[in-house]
Amino acid sequence: MHAQKIMPLYADSIPNSISHKDEENITDENGVMIIHKVSRPTLTAYLPSPALATGAAVIICPGGSYEILAAGHEGAAVAKALNKAGIAAFVLKYRTPDTTTMKDKEIGPLQDAQQAIKMVRSHAREWKINARKIGIMGFSAGGHLAASAGMHYGNALIANENNTNLRPDFMILIYPVISFQDSLTHTGSRDNLVGKNASQQKKDYYSNELQVTENTPPTFLVHAGDDDAVKVANSIVFYMALLLHHVPAELHIYEKGGHGFGMNKQNIPVDKWMEQLLSWMKQRKLLVPVKK
Repeated sequence: MHAQKIMPLYADSIPNSISHKDEENITDENGVMIIHKVSRPTLTAYLPSPALATGAAVIICPGGSYEILAAGHEGAAVAKALNKAGIAAFVLKYRTPDTTTMKDKEIGPLQDAQQAIKMVRSHAREWKINARKIGIMGFSAGGHLAASAGMHYGNALIANENNTNLRPDFMILIYPVISFQDSLTHTGSRDNLVGKNASQQKKDYYSNELQVTENTPPTFLVHAGDDDAVKVANSIVFYMALLLHHVPAELHIYEKGGHGFGMNKQNIPVDKWMEQLLSWMKQRKLLVPVKK
């Protein structure tokens, strides 16, 4: 039994929000749970059994082109798998960019990712989490959001009175949108976040491969070579940038698997990525059992 608790992401008013009608709705599309029109962000906690707890935590950002959230196989199912390994998991229902719900739709998702990191780190003791082992994970456009949180943590877009560290300790990026450059980007994700007429300066700012520094968090990447939605080159250029800046990184590229496999099991050997992730986390000493 996985302990689940759904919490509003913001205790008071939602920053960068404008008065609007809540039109959020959930649909089931071929067995995939999809959340539409998210404007009231939440964080759902999945805490592992105390007997298994390692102290590590992962904030999960489902994908969906910055238009919807694929919150099942890229959210809840992932959280439950992480729990089995003793990892606390938090599924982030972040706002989908929309000019009718946000003053600046471009920063809304990143505000929510930063707030999620702040929230988990602030409650680390209560949730039996090691405050230095809090990572962020993202799928597809959620991968872009997770990577952006790892690049732009120095620019706080939220109120942070206690100066809580907003840097994720590690990143897990699964078939991520990394680049907003014309030759690489997933156009739908870019258009939904920054608009169809974004300046080159804006495209560069949100091209995470151009933002890597020596302080970028260690990163685990997974992609399929036959991904026809988000080019595998996104993960490759990011991995190369990490190597260039001496950031610990591991990249797995499968010959086949397509896009959006998440925790679906039909794509072999793509379904081994969770095992490989846990192996990487063990190597990085993130999965050390909590002393009783």
